[in-house]
Order: sequence, then C-alpha cells, then structure tokens
Amino acid sequence: MNAYVALLRHNTNYRFLWLARVISNLGDWFNLLASAALITALSDAGTAISYLFLARFLPVFFMSPVAGVLADRYDRRLLMILADLLRAVTVLGFLFIRSPDQLWLLYLLTTVQFVLSSLYTPAHSALLPNIVAPDELVTANALDSFTWSSMLAIGSLLGGLAAAFLGVQAAFVLDALTFLLSAWFVARMTRMPVSREVEAGRAGYRDFWDGLGYLRVRPFILGLSLVKAAGALVWGAINVLELPLAHELFPLAGDGALTLGLIYAVTGIGTGVGPLVLRAWLGDSQRAGLWAISMSFGLLTLGVLGIGLAPSLGWVLGATLLRALGSGALWVFSSALLQYLVEDRFRGRVFAFEFAVLTLTQSISTLWAGYAQDRLGLSVQAVFQVMAGLAALLGGGWLLFQWRRAPQTSGRSA
Repeated sequence: MNAYVALLRHNTNYRFLWLARVISNLGDWFNLLASAALITALSDAGTAISYLFLARFLPVFFMSPVAGVLADRYDRRLLMILADLLRAVTVLGFLFIRSPDQLWLLYLLTTVQFVLSSLYTPAHSALLPNIVAPDELVTANALDSFTWSSMLAIGSLLGGLAAAFLGVQAAFVLDALTFLLSAWFVARMTRMPVSREVEAGRAGYRDFWDGLGYLRVRPFILGLSLVKAAGALVWGAINVLELPLAHELFPLAGDGALTLGLIYAVTGIGTGVGPLVLRAWLGDSQRAGLWAISMSFGLLTLGVLGIGLAPSLGWVLGATLLRALGSGALWVFSSALLQYLVEDRFRGRVFAFEFAVLTLTQSISTLWAGYAQDRLGLSVQAVFQVMAGLAALLGGGWLLFQWRRAPQTSGRSA
C-alpha cells in the first residue's frame, strides 16, 4: 500500500489526474441511476432501458477512431478539460425532460455525452505514461481500478439516495458539478508538451489508417489491445443478467433492488482488490503482467460458472467476487502492458481502437443476453453457464496466443 500512497504524495500531476477520475466516476453513477429512474418513471417498455445502454455504448464505438487521432495530434490534457466542460453542459439538458414524448431527448443527450466521453478516455489512458515512470504503470493502473471500484460502490449508493430523496433533477445537477470539478483538477496539472510526430497538415483519416497499420505489423500489441474486448464478450451479458438474477431469482427480503446493491458492492470490492492482490503476488514485470491476464480469464470463468450454478444468494455473491477479481485484474494488467509497449505517438490511437472494439463486443454481448432469454428460452442461470464456457474458450485462446506470440520478456517492470 505504501507504493500507492507514495505515488499520490510525490507525483503532483498524477494526484490531480486521480482526483479528477474520482470525481468523474462518482458523477457517472449519479447519471446512470438518475437516467434509469427517469426512464422507469416515463415508460414501462422493457426495451427502454436497453436503448439507454446502447446510447451509452455505440457512440464510443463510432467516435473512437476520431478520438484516437485527436489524442495523438493535440494536447491530451486540454482535450480532457474540453470534454469535461461540454459534458457538464450536456447533462444539464436532462433537466428539460418531463414527459414520455421527450424520451428521445434523453437518448440524444446520452449519445452526445458518450461521444464526449470517447474523447476523454483515450486521452486519459495515453496521458498516464507521460506523467508516471514505467515502473509505476501497474501501480497507477491498479490505483485507477481501485478508484473505479470504490466509486461503483459509493457512487451507486449516493446516486440512488440522491435520486430517491432529492429527485432525478438534483442528481443530474450534481453530475454536471462533478464534471466541472474534474475539469478543474485536470487544469491544475502541468501542461504537457505536444511531442507526437503527427504531421499537422495531413488528413485525419490518414492518421487513423497509420494507427491501424501500426497494429497490423505488431501482432502481439494487436492481441493485447483485444484482451478487454474479449472480456467484454462475457461481462457485457452479465451487466444485463444481474437485473433478473437479483429481482426474480434471489430477491433479499422480497426486494431485488437490495440484492442488486449487494451484487454491485461485491463487484466494486472485487475489481478493486483483484489487481492489488495479483500485483503484490506476481510483481510489476512484463512477464507477470502476461500471467496475470491468464489468471484473470481463469477467475472470470470460475466466477461466471459459479453464478450459473448458484443455489443461494451467498453463493452468487461469492462467485461474483471471483468474477470481479478476474475482470479488474484483466483490465489493469492489459492497460499497463499497452502503456509500456506502445510508442507515445501512436498511444492515443491504440487506446481508442481498444476502447472501440471493447464497446462493440460489450454491445453484442448485451444484445445476446436478451436474445438468449427471449428467443432461445434459456433461463438466466443457463445463460450464465453459456458465458462461462465462452470465458473458458477465450482464456484458452489467450494462453495459446501468449505462447506463440509473446516476445521474450525480461523481469523489467511494465
């Protein structure tokens, strides 16, 4: 734990970036819960919530190529500030939604919000190696993951309380304020020199194709950039399946919302603790990162299978913890390895590509979960079992890829 405290204490730029992430993640949960509550109040259509998730996922897929080029061409810090300020204005637009015939505005504003998020996320991932040392990348990513997980637990609780007791309008105002505060923290960072070798006079599409060409001739980095997308093929469905799992199969004292809150809390704990435990056990080397990803797929498989076979809520929560340990570690170690291996001038485009494919596979998995229940007649737990089999296949594919394609790694820190 000393390494995390030391990083925050001695690296001023990282401390401001981390504080911005804390505040921004908190606002994300305020927004999601308030949006879901507003849709529930205005519509009883089962597809209404599905459209909300699609409005959050698909813009990221379509915008990520542009976002990656921008992150490699312009000041990443300024891009993040601009995205935060515009998101603050956008979420205030939710205040004007009052009736069912205005739901289209909610989906439109959500789409705009996540178009802007697609600018922020690659810039953040690409900026991190510019402000921390190579041997601190795993530490920084693990701390970021722990932050996201903590905000999952705290933000979902506070967001639910805000929506329930203050109203969804107040929750949207609080969300806008978090974006403004995030922008303020990012603005306090030292301005980073724009040293990327992207020719200002060239068309953006040429930069985009150059980024794909960079991946095409580096199969190991390409494979590494697809790791999160592989994981999202599994956890995208889980995000949907947890709702009927909580409300229909294991409601606590007849209240599915309480069960769902416990599942989210355990997920937050697992995704935060998993990377910390594996880092303490395996270390920060590149070789450790590769084996941590392999172990992550194993934990993901066991956890999802456990949920699919669970006879009780306690079993579900224990299996959820295993699943979340795998998800969190997979995210952190794949990010740290990419940040270490990818050249700075291509980093924005690589992370944008990674984020785009991740969003696409997560959307496919989300739609599959609904289709499997509605059209194939599979039970919720049967779909979990199918997803566990998929996780096992993906883990086996990663092991084969690692054996055949991974470069000879040293003990150097990622």
